[in-house]
Parts: sequence; C-alpha cells; structure tokens
Amino acid sequence: MLARLAACPNARRMLTFVQVLVSGIATGCIYGLVALSFVLIYKATETVSFMQGDLLMVGAFAVLALVVAGGWPFWLAAPAGVAVMFLLGAVLERGVLRRAIGQPHLTAVLLTFGLGMMMRGTVTTFPAASHSIHRLPFPFAGEPLQLGPFAVASEHLAVIFVTALLAVLLTLFFRRTRAGLALRACSENPQAASLMGVSVAGMHTLAWALGAALAACAGLLLAPVTFVHLNMGLIALKAFPAAVLGGMTSLPGALVAGIFLGVAEAVAGLTLPEGAKDIVPYALLMLALLLFPGGIGSGLVLRRH
Repeated sequence: MLARLAACPNARRMLTFVQVLVSGIATGCIYGLVALSFVLIYKATETVSFMQGDLLMVGAFAVLALVVAGGWPFWLAAPAGVAVMFLLGAVLERGVLRRAIGQPHLTAVLLTFGLGMMMRGTVTTFPAASHSIHRLPFPFAGEPLQLGPFAVASEHLAVIFVTALLAVLLTLFFRRTRAGLALRACSENPQAASLMGVSVAGMHTLAWALGAALAACAGLLLAPVTFVHLNMGLIALKAFPAAVLGGMTSLPGALVAGIFLGVAEAVAGLTLPEGAKDIVPYALLMLALLLFPGGIGSGLVLRRH
C-alpha cells in the first residue's frame, strides 16, 4: 500500500511538501531562538546586539572543543558550553557594555559589533577551527525517522522538541522565579523597578547573559544541520528580521515570527527558482513593516512575556 502511495505523483508531492514543512519549522525554530536573544536584550537594555551570531558560533565551537579536545560526552559538554556562554555574556556586559550606559544608542551598537568581530578574530587564530567544517556528535542525528509514509530527519524533530522545551522553561522562568519577575519589571519600567528594590544593573547583566546562552543553544541546534564552521553565525542576519517582525518587544512574537520565516523560506525554496528563498525573509520584513509598523507580535495577548 505504501509503495502504491509513493508511486502516485500527487502523493509524492504531498510527501515532499510535508518533509519541506518540517524542515522549515526546524529552521524557523533556530531563527526564533536567535530572535529571542535579540528581543530579550533589547527589552531589558534598549540595545540592539549585533554580536548574537558570533556568540552562536563561539558557543558551538566551545562545545565542540569540550567534546573533541576534552573528551567530554555531548550530554555534559552541551550544558557546560551554554553555561560558559552565559558567563561570557555577563562578563562582556560588566566589563565593556556597561560603560555605554548614558551614551548615545549607536555607541552600544558599535560596541556589540566590535565585540563580535573580536570573537570571530579569536576563532580564526586557531587554524584547525577556522579552516575546516566540523561535525558535532549530536546524539539525535542519524537515520531519518519513518512515520508511516513520511521520512523525517530525526535532527529536525529534535530541534523542534528542544525549542518547545526551551520556550516552556523561559515561560516558567519569567512567571515563577524572582529573577524572572524582576527582569520583567525592569524591562517594563526600570525606574519603578529600582524603587521596588530591583537592581537594574544586575538585570542588565542577566539579560545579556541569557541572550548569550540562547544564542549558544541555537548554535548547538544548528550544528547538526550546517555543521560547525566560522560563518555559521551569519544565520543571525535572517533571525534579526524575525525579531523585527515580532515587534522587538515580544518574546512569543519573536519565536512565532522565526518559525513563520523558516516555513516561508522552505516553501519558497520548493516553489521558486533556486536562490530566491534567500530574499524571502527580507521581502517579508519590508512588507510587514509597511503593513504592521508595530510588528506582528504587537497583537499577541502575551506580548509582555
């Protein structure tokens, strides 16, 4: 029966579409995670960080170093690498970015750009890291998972599952923990939060640290799809439109917009000429800015986390 189904042209097209759709959702989840890191930092500090792609790349290389050079198992190296990036984000905020407080917004933007270039330059000093593409031993990568007539890449399903898990954990963090509630209060009204005893400077540090950790998580999920290489952080150029589409102030909006862009890009790659899919995120961004200047996330009920 499955053989007859696969032989039918309409059925083959449907199977291909479902596979492309799952791939697009998985890619969109990665876009969404990077977009979340943009929005999280922007909401708390009103700064657009242009080093998120480089943090993503450094996070993937950090885990790769722990696995290959350190001999750590992936299940231990992954959280350790994310923790290292969390600390790196906090150190960068305390040591460099905090000095931009009170300065024009462009100062902080240029600082993040410069820090990103420094991180990228640091990686290039290791020829083994920068001159080749590396495979991270992702435990979920392997043979496609057969679901009836559909063959779905197991790493795509893993990306979707981990993204959903991270979304749940972030929701619980912002709604059930003191630090999460304090960060929400600081992003809503820093002056009022300060009067209530919240350390605004501490919340800024937490926002940058969480932004770096989210970027590292996105890098780990991207690794089995594109492998680990110096230019993998360029995916942030497609994730930033997702943050803008979400309104730059909505965490749910950023994630939804990322998935939307991933699906739109995948469908465009299936139906449009080769190479056309790369302009889809930016074309949709321009269209959305014209129609919805506040972002598609401005209408979400859960706009404020």
